[in-house]
Amino acid sequence: MVTSNGGGTRWAWPSPYRTNSSAGSAVWFARAPASRPTQASVSRTGPRIFHEHLGQVGGEVSAEARWHVERAYASANALALGVGLLAALVAALAASAYATRRSANPVTHFAHASASLAYGHYDVRMADPGLGNELKTLTDSFNTMAEGLETVETTRRRLLADLGHELRTPLATIEAYLEAAEDGVAVDDEDLQSVLRAQTAWLHRLADDIAAVSRAETHQLDLHPVKTAPADLVRDAVAAVRPRFAGKGGTLRSDLHPSPQVNVDPQRMGQVLGNILDSALRHTPEGGTVTVQVISGTRSVELAVADTGPGIPAQHLPHVFERFYRVDRARDRDNDGAGIGLAIVRAVVSPHGGRVRAENVPGGGAIVRVVLPSAGQAQI
Repeated sequence: MVTSNGGGTRWAWPSPYRTNSSAGSAVWFARAPASRPTQASVSRTGPRIFHEHLGQVGGEVSAEARWHVERAYASANALALGVGLLAALVAALAASAYATRRSANPVTHFAHASASLAYGHYDVRMADPGLGNELKTLTDSFNTMAEGLETVETTRRRLLADLGHELRTPLATIEAYLEAAEDGVAVDDEDLQSVLRAQTAWLHRLADDIAAVSRAETHQLDLHPVKTAPADLVRDAVAAVRPRFAGKGGTLRSDLHPSPQVNVDPQRMGQVLGNILDSALRHTPEGGTVTVQVISGTRSVELAVADTGPGIPAQHLPHVFERFYRVDRARDRDNDGAGIGLAIVRAVVSPHGGRVRAENVPGGGAIVRVVLPSAGQAQI
């Protein structure tokens, strides 16, 4: 529809937007023809607001001017949307690359650290990458594994060194007697037989102890557990070693209290108590005292062997149950043993569901505690 206002011709569109002319007459502007481009669906709110503001402009707006204004708005909106999407895409790619790089670095470090472990470098450790609790847990687990492997390797090297030392002494003694015999040096047959018998007995005992520890640590011990009174175990062990204590001038006492039965192999537990008593005898001075106690707990029974010796230095307490470990390496093997007795103790107690620990007694001396789970009613 065409209207005339002051000699000028304008398009009059039926539109919900109205503007007042200078003459005060109402002029209604129609919407853009259907053939004109419209806004994209993502900016439907924009054109509505745009048309509302355009309708409030004073004076008349020609159809061509209105169409160009709408096209300019649509172009600017599309350009802004495109630039925004492009910027968002670039930012997303940059963030993805950064996150990928941050996540890949710890994996690369783990791979290098694992390769170092494989080549025997057990001192390698991983630092916390700071990328969350999951990687922190993985790092801690890796470091714990590396520490365990380092400990095993250290123990293996010490084992080989100590085993060579233990074998060297009896072999050197036997070799000395053989060389004397070859050189024509008179050697009393009785002395020779006694020395050879003592050294071969030592080698046999060493071999048996190593085999026993190996079987126990690989869970190959042949155990025959039965319900046994702890007091009976103590009485038998004390009776077996009492003559040796008497020969050294020491005192061996037993302090037995009512306690539940324990489900153990009597022969193996006798070996455990015998090894502990043997160690206590070696470290107790002449005239000293060793006391064996049976202590009943809530769900366990404790066998405690305390001596009046010099005690165990604090730095050695965590290692006294390791194979070939000696607190004083300067002492000879007759006075300090081969360092296997207490290793056998731990290796035998563990399959019984028990635990063993050593500690110092206030005022002097050491005590070894064997804790076993109870199985039965209290008796003595």
